[in-house]
Amino acid sequence: MTTDRNSIIGKVDWPLLLMFFALVIIGWLSIYSAGLSEGNHAIYEMSQFSGKQMIWMAASLTLGFIVLLLDAKFFDAFAFWIYAIVLFLLVFVLVYGKATKGATSWIDFGGGVKFQPSEFAKLATALALSHYLGRQDAELTRRKNRLVSYAIILLPAALVLLQNDTGSALVFASFIFVLYREGMPGAGAIMLLAVGAIAVFVFTLIWSRMVMFIILGSLFALTLTYYLLNKKKGIGKMVAVFAFFFAFVFFVDFAFNHVLEDHQRTRIEVLLGMKEDPKGAGYNLHQSKIAIGSGGFWGKGFLQGTQTKYDFVPEQHTDFIFCTIGEEGGFKGSLIVLLLYCGMLVRIIRMAERQRLAFSRIYGYCIAGIIFVHVAINIGMTIGLVPVIGIPLPFLSYGGSSLLAFTIMLAIFVKQDANRLNIL
Repeated sequence: MTTDRNSIIGKVDWPLLLMFFALVIIGWLSIYSAGLSEGNHAIYEMSQFSGKQMIWMAASLTLGFIVLLLDAKFFDAFAFWIYAIVLFLLVFVLVYGKATKGATSWIDFGGGVKFQPSEFAKLATALALSHYLGRQDAELTRRKNRLVSYAIILLPAALVLLQNDTGSALVFASFIFVLYREGMPGAGAIMLLAVGAIAVFVFTLIWSRMVMFIILGSLFALTLTYYLLNKKKGIGKMVAVFAFFFAFVFFVDFAFNHVLEDHQRTRIEVLLGMKEDPKGAGYNLHQSKIAIGSGGFWGKGFLQGTQTKYDFVPEQHTDFIFCTIGEEGGFKGSLIVLLLYCGMLVRIIRMAERQRLAFSRIYGYCIAGIIFVHVAINIGMTIGLVPVIGIPLPFLSYGGSSLLAFTIMLAIFVKQDANRLNIL
């Protein structure tokens, strides 16, 4: 294939695509290994998850190539149309969707073919937000623009949350990184408040409401004294922040006991060590840690994982695919996968910063944030850092909707980058 200036192959960012291909192949091999408990089968057999994933891989690569052939302006011009179609699908699945493991998030076409609109909702939101903020007058210093941006993000997030798909809904929080990059006033403060709220939530459950009041009261007194002695400005904002955290302590008990589902409460209690349930809600996490820990530094070798082979970890080909990598590849294999993800994120951000169009730059940050949150939550879930929630590992987990969405998401950005000098 030629790599002259008129060739698509010569203008795409190959380092990014090679990392993508590496992750997809690693995922495919891991899915094959995770399915060996059903017997010794060829990797391409259609009766096995690896065979079905091969079909999704072919479909994803085909659609990705089609994206590269389209005009780069297509995605900016039709961003809101794509967004509207996905919103319709999210509403449709609430009415006619199929419930799977407590979440009504699938459209069942029969014959084992299912479609999950929430995976494409992240892509559609990234396009819509990039289109809106890419306008010349869409400065985030203006209140109207901030409110519209919030609405673009929160509307699909709310519809996904109504499907009882908490994991996918959490991913929409990644767009705060985009707003921060684009100069939204207070975006950094929002991120700090979110981290603080998580800390207060956890420590209130571990200790008690009274202990948290004492700690927050002491911190407030020290901070107020510092402000007064040094004549610092912004006392009103500081008081408002502490008032928020005091009120949030009250909310924790109510949310934990009356908002969260029973299985969600149990998972949090198991994660925080408040309850031992190795045969119930804590079973997945317990077996996941055993699988990853048993891999040691070098791993047991491809197809040699006992936890993997004998199906000890439920959903190991989907949400817990990292267990297979940890057991068979060990620390070495896990590190390689993490470095591939880190390399991909760094590459996307560097590419985003070299874009000439605001739409392309914003979109690059959108997909970087989505991939980062997916990876952080999924791997954190398998090693016990976050509660067990259903969220796939990008490019690795089994599933057509996830692979299609992430491949198209990445292909659009590769196309935008190849077009940055108007050479496509």
